[in-house]
Amino acid sequence: MVSVLLIVIVIFLGLYDLPQTMAAREHTPTVIVVGAGMSGITAAKTLSDAGIKNIIILEATDRIGGRIRKTNFAGVPVEVGASWVEGVNGEQVNPVWTLVNEICLRTFYSDFDQVANHTYKQVGGLYEESVAQEAYDAADERSAFSQNLSISLSCQGQEDISILASQRLQNDVPTTPLDMAVDYYTYDYEFGEPPRVTSLLNTEPLPTFTDFGEDLYLVADPRGFESVVYYIAKQFLTTNDAGDITDPRLKLNKAVTEIQYSNRGVVVKTEDGSVYEAAYVMVSVSIGVLQTNLINFEPDLPAWKLLAIYQFNMAIYTKIFLKFPCRFWPTGNGTEFFVHVHEKRGYYTPWQHLENQFPGSNILLVTVTDEESRRIEQQPDSETLAEIMCVLRNMFGDDIPHATNILVPRWWSNRFFRGSFSNWPVGVDQCEFDQIRAPVGRVYFTGEHTSREYNGYVHGAYLAGRCSFSYL
Repeated sequence: MVSVLLIVIVIFLGLYDLPQTMAAREHTPTVIVVGAGMSGITAAKTLSDAGIKNIIILEATDRIGGRIRKTNFAGVPVEVGASWVEGVNGEQVNPVWTLVNEICLRTFYSDFDQVANHTYKQVGGLYEESVAQEAYDAADERSAFSQNLSISLSCQGQEDISILASQRLQNDVPTTPLDMAVDYYTYDYEFGEPPRVTSLLNTEPLPTFTDFGEDLYLVADPRGFESVVYYIAKQFLTTNDAGDITDPRLKLNKAVTEIQYSNRGVVVKTEDGSVYEAAYVMVSVSIGVLQTNLINFEPDLPAWKLLAIYQFNMAIYTKIFLKFPCRFWPTGNGTEFFVHVHEKRGYYTPWQHLENQFPGSNILLVTVTDEESRRIEQQPDSETLAEIMCVLRNMFGDDIPHATNILVPRWWSNRFFRGSFSNWPVGVDQCEFDQIRAPVGRVYFTGEHTSREYNGYVHGAYLAGRCSFSYL
């Protein structure tokens, strides 16, 4: 019954070519999908599964996967984009966790429980465990208060406030270097932006963790996290004997520059001068790209749509990798994550070693976000390395070796991404958010930024792609 109803809906919308018209329209795709990241590929597969085979996928870069990207660093495959499956071992099963296990990707449980034992002063080594633990306990109490306040405000239909405003209501705003570092570790390390701009109602409690569980698993596999996207793609795109995608419907290095739309259909133009026509277009580029002029819409998107897009935030999350000739940091159970405290909030704060995933690799990872990400993207890597070495020597002493390699991703500077993932800012309500994903004529939108519950996450991108047919 459901399948019959689906076919009826498809035919009614004109998304499926009836036999008598198929020959006349075989060269004109029904749907063009712009972008081949998780959401775009999943949307294309969902359409294909529904019988809409006449599609074209236009991808600006030379690969699929979008912001899920593996690269080789000092002989080790590292994830410069998304790297965690967040939300595991809960009442519901995270769909990305299912995909990861279907292809047997190598994953590692992330144990953050001992970070209080590995919190370093700006100068002078470790904090006493009791002092650090008090700061983490206080952060947990602030978060619990914020969650209860969020639930109360939501039940009463009250307007949104920022996480920082919630802390002010508790009369407990982090001000010491230690408290600010723990606050950064609690919020910025997750959302890519500080509590002063992040929505309380839409992040506390976080649906990812309440729905799917609070555990996180890091993907560390030679095939890369991006292999999940390839796994989905190969279920509907043709491949050769070697397993490479050869389907002509996937077109790489096709940067879309213009989308013309009317009640008769859409025309999509790319940077190389190619022109494609279709009945509909599904745009899966990041909201950071939508906030730029990379793609010109003709006619202009309506004011309500632009306002919704411009109000939302695109966070920047920069994972900096460093290779050393030998290890000088602690290893073993509970040592993977450690925190650096500095008078400047967010100055090379959260650290991780990769010895659990790649023993003997001698690789450290430090994360920066937001304004620090922008600053670092605009300076030479040599300056960034000098800053980092100063931080490490303050933590571990002057005798540590100098790093031999550094890798600094630049998601904000990349015109095809303009950031790492979306973050729900204070002041954007659910109705305004719905306008981000709302269609404009024959132009439809998908992406992690269109997932109301899971924006900013890989599973949000996947589920948004799955829902794309319902929107269409």
